[in-house]
Amino acid sequence: MNRLAAILPADNVLVNVDASSKKRAFEHAGLLFENHHQMGRALVTDNLFARERLGSTGLGHGVAIPHGRVKGLKNPLAAVLRLAQPIGFDAPDDEPVGLLIFLLVPEAATQRHLEILSEIAEMLSDRELREQLKAEPDAATLHKLIAAWEPLKSVA
Repeated sequence: MNRLAAILPADNVLVNVDASSKKRAFEHAGLLFENHHQMGRALVTDNLFARERLGSTGLGHGVAIPHGRVKGLKNPLAAVLRLAQPIGFDAPDDEPVGLLIFLLVPEAATQRHLEILSEIAEMLSDRELREQLKAEPDAATLHKLIAAWEPLKSVA
């Protein structure tokens, strides 16, 4: 199992989310974490925006990995939102973003946080899989695609 799948419950995957801006997308994520994980939605959105102010989390190719550190969170948590319509995100290639993989980590997280981000970036660098994730209309199938992906094994 990859690191993302380990922290991504199936009900944290939503498709056809109606969000007209980065702010609305972050609010949807805040609501999801509030409803499914009893986290304050303002805490979630404030932490996502705090990171976003440092620079866009848009990777290019229509995907972004908004992430933030959350005080009081015990273990990393993820959510995936596929938007009904892609939105402007200040991505390096200026392509609108339609697939957002949200990552919340404990305030003190360091190496594990970076390993999860790195693995998500590796997954999204697979062009064929990335296009499947951006187009999949069914949330359960989207979750299965993510769960089935395996990172390249490093030879140490």
